[in-house]
This record gives sequence, C-alpha cells and structure tokens, in this order.
Amino acid sequence: MIVPLAPDMFDEICPSDLSPIRFGDKWTGMVMRCLEGGPRRFSELRVPLRGVTAKVLTKSLRLMERDGLVRRRVADRQVSYELTPLGRSMLAPMDAACAWAREHWDELLDAREGVPAER
Repeated sequence: MIVPLAPDMFDEICPSDLSPIRFGDKWTGMVMRCLEGGPRRFSELRVPLRGVTAKVLTKSLRLMERDGLVRRRVADRQVSYELTPLGRSMLAPMDAACAWAREHWDELLDAREGVPAER
C-alpha cells in the first residue's frame, strides 16, 4: 500500500518555485515528485498540489502524458497516473536541479528581492 501524500509536501516558498530550472510547466516537477512513489489518483495529487486548479492540473497531466512522462490508467472506473520509465529517468536530473537550488537558495532570494518581477 502506498503512503498517502502529505498536504504540506510542498512548502509555500518551495525551491521548485524559486529555481530558474523548469521541467515542463510550473507543475510538472511537483507532479513527478508526487508520482515517484507509485501511481496516484487525481484526487490524491490535489492534496499536496492545493495551489493548482483541477483544470490546470488536468492540462499538466495531459501534456506529461503526451510527452511520454506519465501513463494514465483506467481500472474499475478509477483513473490513476504513474510515471513511465522515461518520466522516471527525469528524477535524477530533477534531484540535481533541486540540490543546485538548495545550494544557491540565498543568492536566488537576494536576486529575486533586488529585481522587479515584471519590467
């Protein structure tokens, strides 16, 4: 049995949001983290990803499926999502990007605070 996803899995000020390195759209990296422990239903993904609307999460999952990162399965009228081998192969580069963001966290924060978001 897979352990439920923690509601606070992603901090409001999360390195994945701060990092200039993106994997897919804004939510792809976080969805992949949710799926690295095994298949999840859409409603399970919504728990730690409470900041995303159902419409945007659906769009992200469809794009990930199109790109071969996620497999959508339907069994007994329940839909679940799981990482494909290609999706799993992205976990190591994501780990490296997260480590880099943690290492440069203060510099990234200083840069964000010193420069206006929109010009």
